Amino acid sequence: MSLTGPSPITLATLRQAPKAVLHDHLDGGLRPATILELAAACGYDKLPAQDPESLRKWFSESANSGSLVRYLETFDHTVAVMQTPEGLHRVAYECVEDFADDGVVYAEVRFAPEQHLEAGLTLDEVVQHTLDGFAAGEKAVAATGRRIRVVCLLTAMRHAARSREIAELAVRFRDAGVVGFDIAGAEAGYPPSRHLDAFEYLSANTMRFTIHAGEAFGLPSIHEAVAFCGADRLGHGVRIIDDIEVADDGDATLGRVANYVRDQRIPLEMCPTSNLQTGAVASLAEHPFGQLARLRFRVTVNTDNRLMGDTTMSNEMLALVETFGYGWSDLERFTINAMKSSFIHFPERLDLIDNLIKPGYAVLIG
Repeated sequence: MSLTGPSPITLATLRQAPKAVLHDHLDGGLRPATILELAAACGYDKLPAQDPESLRKWFSESANSGSLVRYLETFDHTVAVMQTPEGLHRVAYECVEDFADDGVVYAEVRFAPEQHLEAGLTLDEVVQHTLDGFAAGEKAVAATGRRIRVVCLLTAMRHAARSREIAELAVRFRDAGVVGFDIAGAEAGYPPSRHLDAFEYLSANTMRFTIHAGEAFGLPSIHEAVAFCGADRLGHGVRIIDDIEVADDGDATLGRVANYVRDQRIPLEMCPTSNLQTGAVASLAEHPFGQLARLRFRVTVNTDNRLMGDTTMSNEMLALVETFGYGWSDLERFTINAMKSSFIHFPERLDLIDNLIKPGYAVLIG
């Protein structure tokens, strides 16, 4: 433990902090060099740039359009190179490496198996190759003396009609590394209640699930997700702020939905950089994270899409520190929020909190 007080909060020291991420898309976190190599291997010739740095910049600039629809279009290229066993395995493996290099000790990574069938793989094969990549990545990290736990959420696309099938797939792999289910995609016109049969199946099989809600659409999306679908967590959930009135003196009055979300400790998977890129918030200073944290909602910090956001967990934390003035104790609280909200079993959660997260922050707090 430091005898000189807290370590300064910089990008370098943040990388040393043990972190937990609940909301990260596998197809949104590829290395540009890997995209180029996989594209060459599978014959994909539609990439907008032909060198890693130019490709990185293209993804970042395209994702900064302020439109969720255009933001989602960038995934056409990443998904295209994740159609083979080799592509899925490599992307999953490198995801684990990249998280470990950034100090992440726990990650729930999500992807939509239904989008990876173009080369003839079955849904089960897609999931198995991905899980094998995660396992190999964990083993490689362990060989360097570090520890990381990476598990998987299976996502169904909200505009498609395969959510029940993907829910069954998640339950089928629940003891092999899949810990939950999600629906994602454009919110407007595709309410979560369209997928009630999937959520009822998951509940009947005691499987946890999160729902993208309150990002590009408003409070009704959040209400449906928690009241009708029974979501364990909310992906983004920024529009919960629409149900909170703040007086000039700072006093806050919560509406029924906001009170329910806070009372039930429903976690909010907040992704500051992504929310800014998609137009869910106008600026980081206006991001509801600060107000929600002050009101003791269970806020968590997440990356969403590391490639499109040109970001890492350390970058996300630094942005919050610079915007809201947080210190190490705040970052520790947000990290423990994430671990408490994770979909792994309680003993493993407790182990990571007690043996990695608390000791890691104790060193930084001094």
